[in-house]
Amino acid sequence: MADTKTIEKPKKVTAKKASEVAEVKAVKKPAKKVEKTGEFAVIETGGKQYVVSVGDVLTIEKLPRDDKEEYKEGEKIVFDKVLLVDNGKDTTTIGTPYIKGAKVTASFEEGGKGKKITVIKFKSKSRYFKKYGHRQPFNKVKIEALK
Repeated sequence: MADTKTIEKPKKVTAKKASEVAEVKAVKKPAKKVEKTGEFAVIETGGKQYVVSVGDVLTIEKLPRDDKEEYKEGEKIVFDKVLLVDNGKDTTTIGTPYIKGAKVTASFEEGGKGKKITVIKFKSKSRYFKKYGHRQPFNKVKIEALK
């Protein structure tokens, strides 16, 4: 004979208990409010487009640099390939392809390499097998201002 389970019906919630539950919910601390102006821009870097606003932290492709040195923490970076700017209220400016004079400034936070990706090429019945790994370099930047 198989074991049987008994299922109890849920108890009814009275009006008194519902109000107690509402009071408990009111006691919880409120979520942190993040003040955003609604202002954003679309920039292009590393062959990709990113929607950015002030305070955002982006992980982007490795940034090119004229000299051979790496960026240092806190160093300012200017993105001048701005495709679109919206002030969050009433005007949106769209570039053809870029907006002249528009700039997005950011500060460099961190540079490094991503997780290792293993690439395997294999063809059956022909003794062909290649395996290698790759770690994509990245830079983290924090958006400071939209101009």
